[in-house]
Amino acid sequence: MICLLAGSKIAPLMAGAITLAWTHSVEKIVWEEEWRAGPAGLELVEARVRGSGAGMEPPPEARLVNGAWIWHPNLPQQQEVVMRRSGATADWRICISGACRPMEAYVPAEADPVTMKVCEGS
Repeated sequence: MICLLAGSKIAPLMAGAITLAWTHSVEKIVWEEEWRAGPAGLELVEARVRGSGAGMEPPPEARLVNGAWIWHPNLPQQQEVVMRRSGATADWRICISGACRPMEAYVPAEADPVTMKVCEGS
């Protein structure tokens, strides 16, 4: 199971796989990543972006499917993913089984940074 940690608050997402989504601050393009809890940490399964520019170029192996560049990043499992919230952009979105909610539905809106990791004991 995946958890969000914000200061002393731990928010179990009650899911072993999520989509982490955000809107790029300059290009206003949505970026999505599929993450799942693995035996050695968080595994980035797939990334998608619906455009490019300002540091958002898809890698050469990406393929265009239904208007989005999709690829499978070659990244080792991560112990944690740290997300910052500047307040200058829309909040991160957490999607579970296709239902998306802003991160503030799980942790306080002012919490920064927020760390995503596999819940202890799961």
